[in-house]
Amino acid sequence: MNRPAGACGAMVVVAPDEYGGTLTATEAAAAIVDGWSSVRRDDRFDVLPQSDGGPGLVAVLAAAGAVAVHTVRVSGPLGGSVIAQYGIGLDGTAYVEAAQACGLTILGRQPSPETALAATTIGVGELLRIVIADGARRIVVGLGGSATTDGGRGALEVLGGPASAAELLRGVELVVASDVDNPLLGRRGAAQVFGPQKGADAATVAVLEARLAAWADDLARAGRDVRDSPGAGAAGGLGAALLEVGGRRRAGTDVVADATDRRRRLAAADLVITGEGRFDAQTAHGKVVAALAADARPTPLLVLAGQVSGQVEIAGVTGVWSVVEHVGSLDCAMNDPGPSLASLAARVAADWGPAGLP
Repeated sequence: MNRPAGACGAMVVVAPDEYGGTLTATEAAAAIVDGWSSVRRDDRFDVLPQSDGGPGLVAVLAAAGAVAVHTVRVSGPLGGSVIAQYGIGLDGTAYVEAAQACGLTILGRQPSPETALAATTIGVGELLRIVIADGARRIVVGLGGSATTDGGRGALEVLGGPASAAELLRGVELVVASDVDNPLLGRRGAAQVFGPQKGADAATVAVLEARLAAWADDLARAGRDVRDSPGAGAAGGLGAALLEVGGRRRAGTDVVADATDRRRRLAAADLVITGEGRFDAQTAHGKVVAALAADARPTPLLVLAGQVSGQVEIAGVTGVWSVVEHVGSLDCAMNDPGPSLASLAARVAADWGPAGLP
């Protein structure tokens, strides 16, 4: 603890990730503040929504005042057009969120084998073309939450193919922001691990795997064989395409930490509250909660998760609570996510003690 919590209350940094499509990180932070402040009225808050580079990246950076937001129309994952946003930082860095152009949340229908086969990253390529034309010399592409398993073929074809894309990006620092280290192919690859989450059945996974293998051969002939590179399987293989044209992978949590000045702000806290949709074994591997726990130590850190699965030990995590357990069922939590999270925050605040932090 940085100082005793006195009459003026504690300084609480509220820094959740998004909650699996039910709450954005910004919405989750607001719900936590509402619930906590209803019990501990003297506490002060530094609201710092977070992202691992997946859905919500641009909104999180905008909430921190780190980027100016630009809105454009690009191709959606199944054709047509969607409204997408990208951010430009004070240093000119362009932040592109792949899910804005090819995300599951903008699919427009339930994921199915048909959508798993058809979904394309064309819109991501269009966003890249826009920021390159605007003169960006550093581009961060946040991966995660995609509906696609096209290996990034759509994105590179918009830029003229692998060789032309690499030439277009010559002199540009391309950062591939992802918490996923999966290779492109095989048991841990894009199709086998993430395909079922995108609607693919077993037969479709096999088709996607074969398609990605052929694409990996094309990428190798064009310049680099990236199929086994960590992160190549991110966003349905979009990671492979971006690595092939010169990108370097960096943990999305670290990208956001730098852009939002997270470490300095955590150092001023008496308490940190974070959360995510599902706290499980995967949380320890590059997710926001684990990164915050490492950065915040020795400050107490509380996790208010949508669901908690299994016994997960993460150094620096003081306590973990489940919204589903608090409200009694998954349906209740999903149907009323904001008030449910606020209610849990109020309960934890009451248990934590109104007179000061233990």
